[in-house]
Amino acid sequence: MKTIKDVAIAEKRLLIRVDFNVPLNKQQQVTDDTRIQAVLPTLKYALDQKARIIVASHLGRPKGKATPEFSLKPAAERLGMLLNRPVQLASDCIGDGVQAMIAAMKPGDVVVLENLRFHPEEEKNEDAFAKALAGLCDVYVNDAFAVSHRANASVEAITRFAPVSVAGFLMKNEIDYFDKAMQTPERPLVAVIGGAKVSSKLAALENMLLHVDKIIIGGAMANTFLRAMGLSTGKSLVETDLIETAGMILKKATERGVRIFLPIDGITAKEVEATAATAVFPVQEIPADQMILDIGPATSLLYAEALQNTKTVVWNGPMGVFEMTPFSKGTFDMVDHVIASGAISIVGGGDTDAAVHRSGKADKISYISTGGGAFLELLEGKTLPGVAALMKG
Repeated sequence: MKTIKDVAIAEKRLLIRVDFNVPLNKQQQVTDDTRIQAVLPTLKYALDQKARIIVASHLGRPKGKATPEFSLKPAAERLGMLLNRPVQLASDCIGDGVQAMIAAMKPGDVVVLENLRFHPEEEKNEDAFAKALAGLCDVYVNDAFAVSHRANASVEAITRFAPVSVAGFLMKNEIDYFDKAMQTPERPLVAVIGGAKVSSKLAALENMLLHVDKIIIGGAMANTFLRAMGLSTGKSLVETDLIETAGMILKKATERGVRIFLPIDGITAKEVEATAATAVFPVQEIPADQMILDIGPATSLLYAEALQNTKTVVWNGPMGVFEMTPFSKGTFDMVDHVIASGAISIVGGGDTDAAVHRSGKADKISYISTGGGAFLELLEGKTLPGVAALMKG
C-alpha cells in the first residue's frame, strides 16, 4: 500500500479523506478533537511539502440533505486553531463554486469541503459523485481508517477516478499495528473481548480462535457464556438465542487448544444505577434478583495472571458498565493489567477507547485505534473496502 511519502505532492492538489465526525455541544462547538488531532501528522507533512490541501469528511447522519447542524464549520475552525493557519470552509463538496475555490488555491492553502453526506450519492458509492470529487485533486489520500469499512464514494469509488491514490500516516499506522497483532504477532497473543452482546462480537470471536493463544471475555457478553456452562446469572443481560452458539465456541476453543478465560465472580446490583447498592458474588451464586454489571476482584486477579508473559494483546470491549463508578473498576483494572504485561497492546472500539482515556493511562498503550466498526471488522477477518481500494491503486 503506497503512502503519501511515496508520491510527489509538492504544490499538488491533495484530497485528503479524514474522519472529522466529532462530537459537538449545543453551541456547535467541538467537545473532543481527538479525531482531528489524529490526522495532523499527515496534514503537516503535506503542508511542509507546500501542497494544496483539500480536506473531505462526513459528520453525523444528515440523510443526504444539507442540514446546518451537521455542517463541518466547527471542525474546520478547530483544525485552523490546531494548524495555526487560516482554513477555509467550502459551501459544498462538489460543484462549480467548489471548483472555482480549489482553482484559486495557492501552495500551503487548506480548504475543508462541506459534509460529504449532504449528498446521498456518498453513501451509495455512486461513480458520478466519486468522479466529481476526484476531479478536484491530483492525489487522493485516505487517512480515514474509521470509515474504511464502508464502501462510500469518498472511500472506495474515488480510487477508480483519482490520478493517484495513497494512504495517509494514520491509515498506515492502523494497518501496520493490526498486521503486527494478527498476521505476524509476538506470542503469546491474547484477545480481550468485552462489551454487551455476543451477537456483535460473534464473528470476531470465531476468527480469533484461528489466531490467538488465549481469549479473555468480560462485559455482559460473558453472561451468555456462563449460561452455556449451565450457570444461573440472575437478572443479568443474556442473549438466550446464542447460548448454544456460545457453547460451541467454548468447544471449538478446547479443540484448537485456545484457552478461554471467563469471570469467576462479579459485581452485582438490582438495577443499572450509579447509586445502586452493590455486592460481590461467585458466578455460581448469583442471586435471582441481581445482575452482573462488572467483573469481580477474583476475576480481575485471574485476568492479570492470564496476561502475564503475554507478548501481544488485542482488546475490544469493556469489562462492565464502566460509565458508572460502581461498575468501572474491572475495566480500569484491565487497563492496568494490559500495561503491566509489558506486551504490545492494541486497543480498538469507541467504548474501550473512552475507558482507556478516562483511566488517564492512554499514553502507556502501544496503539489506540481510531476505528470502532473498522477495527471490529478487521478482527472478524474481513477486508475493508477502503483498504482494498488502496491496495489496487
